[in-house]
Amino acid sequence: MTDPLLNVVLVRPQIPQNTGSIARLTAATRVRLHLIRPLGFSLEDRYLKRAGLDYWPSVDLRIYDTWEDFAGQFDHSRMKFFSARSKNSYVTARFEDGDFLVFGSETTGLGAPFLANRTAQTYAIPIFTTEVRSLNLSNAVAIVVYEALRQLGRLES
Repeated sequence: MTDPLLNVVLVRPQIPQNTGSIARLTAATRVRLHLIRPLGFSLEDRYLKRAGLDYWPSVDLRIYDTWEDFAGQFDHSRMKFFSARSKNSYVTARFEDGDFLVFGSETTGLGAPFLANRTAQTYAIPIFTTEVRSLNLSNAVAIVVYEALRQLGRLES
């Protein structure tokens, strides 16, 4: 595959069904998927495979042992981080070709220490009630990916 229009990065994902659904989304949108260990499941997990259906051969998947291994290979200025605790709405983000959309694990997100020096590049999807702490990871990724594709003019075709 040539360089992708966008990259989805999952840092320490824990739920195989979410990662499987995100893998299917990335296959459908021709977005590269990066997984950063530790993973909360085996890549052979039946729930992961089921959620991704038979689309796994179409997933442009890269796997890294640590954040440092991943981050050392890419331009940090192209990274946008997503957290339920950000004050910036994802609709204010200006997406560009080649951006990395970085999401944390389902239970801990990316974490306050990780995001401390990245607040200007960190965005949230608005939640309109205090009873809900966060959205499902696969839903959040889909919302952001399609907004990025809309901004990049990829939804007109």
